[in-house]
Amino acid sequence: MLSELDATDRRILGVLQKDGRITNADLSDQVNLSPSACHRRVERLEKDGFIAGYVALLDARRLGKPTTVFVEITLQGQADDLLDAFEREVARIPDILECHLMAGTADYLLKIMAEDTEDFARIHRQHLSRLPGVRQMQSSFALRTVVKTTALAV
Repeated sequence: MLSELDATDRRILGVLQKDGRITNADLSDQVNLSPSACHRRVERLEKDGFIAGYVALLDARRLGKPTTVFVEITLQGQADDLLDAFEREVARIPDILECHLMAGTADYLLKIMAEDTEDFARIHRQHLSRLPGVRQMQSSFALRTVVKTTALAV
């Protein structure tokens, strides 16, 4: 819970969200703590699950996947076995970056990165069209990314 965090914890999390490779010495300088106290806090934040992990954020354009596609999927029903089967299969598709169970008109929202429309057509043919229990699928191509961040407000 956020209430378990004090102002120093929030500063640590804010800095680490922007630069996960920062040295402990530099982090401790930025948050006005001794290096040992800073290290203990980071370890506690990791242990308590506030820090879920560290990753390298890759540039999709540089890797040849500049096309962002959002796919809304409506299933034939809401039975647990159908939802479980769908979620199990969608998790096996490497092109899907995110899959969210939704409230609203669609049951699921997928985020997919593709090379271009032809690559998305391949993903659709080979994977999406074979997902179990799909009644309807609506794909929307992003024209431009206006805001993109992984940083949460702390």
